[in-house]
Parts: sequence; C-alpha cells; structure tokens
Amino acid sequence: MVLYKPATQIDCPHYDERPDESDVSVLVIHNISLPPSQFGTSGIRELFTGTLNPDEHPFYKEIAGIRVSAHCVIYRNGEIEQFVPFNKRAWHAGLSTFQGRSRCNDFTIGIELEGTDTLPYTDAQYEQLSILSKFILQRYPRITLGRIVGHNDIAPGRKTDPGVAFDWPRYRQSLDATNISSNTII
Repeated sequence: MVLYKPATQIDCPHYDERPDESDVSVLVIHNISLPPSQFGTSGIRELFTGTLNPDEHPFYKEIAGIRVSAHCVIYRNGEIEQFVPFNKRAWHAGLSTFQGRSRCNDFTIGIELEGTDTLPYTDAQYEQLSILSKFILQRYPRITLGRIVGHNDIAPGRKTDPGVAFDWPRYRQSLDATNISSNTII
C-alpha cells in the first residue's frame, strides 16, 4: 500500500486494483465542493465513502448513489485526507483520454482540491499540493511535469476543473524548484 503518512487515512469502498501498478504515469488535479460552492462541510468525505445523505441538500439527490473517489483531498485549511492508496485505482477521471489513451483511472493519480473553478484556492492548499506532488513524483518517476494535468485536460467539454482560479504557474514553479524532469511544458 502506498500511503501518504501526513494525510488522515479514510476508509473508502470506491476503488479497485489497477491493471498494472507500474503504469502510473499521470497526476490529475481536480476540484470539488459539496454542496456546490460551500466549504468546510462533510459532503466530500461522505460522497467518497458512500455515506452521503440525499436528504441533507437538494443537490445531493442528484448525485445520490454515484460511486466516485480520489486518492487524496486537500481542504481549504490544508488538511489532507487520503481515500485510496496510490497503488490502487481511484474512480476520479470518469470518461477521459490522455494522449489518445482512454480509461485514465488505470494509470493516473487523482488529487481533489476543495474549491470551485472560479474562487481562488488558499495558500495552504498550494503549499500542501506542492508537498504532496513532490511525494508522488518521487515514488512515480514516470509522472513528469508534462504529465500533470487538470481534469479538464483529460475530459474536455465534460469537465472544467480545476478551473480558471487554479494558478498553474504558481504550482509549476513550486515543482520546478525541485529539478523534476520535464519532457514537455504544461
């Protein structure tokens, strides 16, 4: 099990085995807030653990019963919860394609930021995302800077996250400082 020890580990039923653990080669950045545009609720955790109560909010009725997860969630305060070990397949990408290859869940790691496409992310989130990304990049050398993408990049027209509010230059710069190899510029 590949776990990020600084994260709180949360039991999640929504994952399975990867077809090939050595194939992990892309990091996908997402955003999520539940209810939409509300922060600090237990909605994300409940969604990923299959315990979301559809009667708590009208939007929850629309997503009741879906089975999704991410490897980790970084909350607004910088707290990280890990739902799926990195060597397992989280269900975060949905219908997706990267460089002509479909079934992105098979070979990607998914990190969710508590947020929306249009509201700025917090300094704590950028700091923790950088630290977590460096941890992932050290353990999965096939993930280069050119293979760190947004959900919108692998599901264009269907997904828009992490959105216009995500500061890609700031994030890239935090990773560039570690001399991580890059075969393309993102």
